[in-house]
Amino acid sequence: MPYPVVHVLFFLFCVCAVAVYAATKALYRKELSFRNSRTLLLLMFVGGLCTLFPDMPAVYNLLVNGTIEHCWIGPIPTHSLLFSSTAILFGGVVGYAAYREFNKAVYMAIFAESAFLTHLLLDDMATGGCDYLYPLYNKPISVFSIMATGFAEVGLFKYLIFSFVSVFCVFIVILMALFALSRFGFEFSYRSEK
Repeated sequence: MPYPVVHVLFFLFCVCAVAVYAATKALYRKELSFRNSRTLLLLMFVGGLCTLFPDMPAVYNLLVNGTIEHCWIGPIPTHSLLFSSTAILFGGVVGYAAYREFNKAVYMAIFAESAFLTHLLLDDMATGGCDYLYPLYNKPISVFSIMATGFAEVGLFKYLIFSFVSVFCVFIVILMALFALSRFGFEFSYRSEK
């Protein structure tokens, strides 16, 4: 299991590359205002915190029980899509408190969810599975282990489906972050050639 610093850095530099790029470009052109930097800092705060949400019970267990058990809160696994609702709720509340606009709150919630999901994907790579589908399916699933399924083992059709599902899971998380970041003004820009 990766350390918290790895989760935050993975989120910031792999998923939020657009925000890092846009901020660097704006700083270079001297276009980054205080308002934009406040938005960027808020996004990075929400994303950085939500990428750590699945491991938050470790703090409680360390203080109360003296262990670093962090995968369950009662009967609910923290590394699941069900528990990711905490990130959606947190992002929505912070977005609404900061902007007083429902639309911005929704985009902040989407951004928070993408941050949470990066934690699950990184843990899946490191440990070989998470309880993504709890309570529908109570066993760990590994998105990345099905990538290693050989063509000869399962046949062409299953191989193509496994490959598509694995890559699509990573793609959708990155797309969620890009969508939310674009609504806050952090995006790559296209200029047509003349």
